Amino acid sequence: MGLSNYLKNGLIGAVALILAGASFMPGADSHGPMFGATTVLAGTLPTVVSDGTPNGGLLAKSSAAVRAFAEAVRPLSHPKALEAAFRSYFAYEAAHPNQVKKPLLYFVDYGLPSTEPRGYVFDMRALKVIEGPFTVAHGRGSSRTQYGVPSRFSNAPGSATTSLGLYLAENLYQFHGKAGGRSYSSIGLRLRGVSGNFNDRAMARGVVAHGAPYVSAAKAGRSEGCPAMEQERARRLLPEIADGGLVFLFAPVERWMADDPWVAAAAE
Repeated sequence: MGLSNYLKNGLIGAVALILAGASFMPGADSHGPMFGATTVLAGTLPTVVSDGTPNGGLLAKSSAAVRAFAEAVRPLSHPKALEAAFRSYFAYEAAHPNQVKKPLLYFVDYGLPSTEPRGYVFDMRALKVIEGPFTVAHGRGSSRTQYGVPSRFSNAPGSATTSLGLYLAENLYQFHGKAGGRSYSSIGLRLRGVSGNFNDRAMARGVVAHGAPYVSAAKAGRSEGCPAMEQERARRLLPEIADGGLVFLFAPVERWMADDPWVAAAAE
């Protein structure tokens, strides 16, 4: 047999083995969350995620974001606060690219007191701080006193607590609330909780981002669980985040950090 025929037959055989092996690839019928397709050839080809980057692409993106923002975002209540936020952002974007229509992330570190600026809006494409830090309210059910560090987080209806995790920013609407016994109006941004049972009742509970008169540049009062900000800031920022941005509410709660589907999945 000539060399050319030998090579041709060998190549055909190799292709046949690859195709046969693909039919029996474990996990092909899995119904769990899937962040990309896996391609394997004798251990030489890398895993490919949905955006076409090699395995570790999400980690590389989040690491680059942490480096870009590390000096600008201080103090933090936990050394992995930004890492958790950015890994969740990029993991959700990879899994749901049609939903993340804007590269904006509204981040709040609820491990800091309400008398300290703890909110930011990041441009995750340009890796720039759009605005922040600024004060943000937490739910009145999350702390016993009007000001301080929230210590209780819940997804339960009627709890008036902050719910941690990742949210998809949806539509704007006219928000109406009460503060100090007086009614007020503001711009509101509906939030869809996507961190499973940590925040998936946000819509039903009426947890939204909005402006509030009890939030000033110096301190933030308590909300019904909403990440409320100053009125004028809300008018400027919320339209930019609406319809496709993401929101990430963080606190150094170990159980949540271990079990949140996006924080945990992105850390694997």
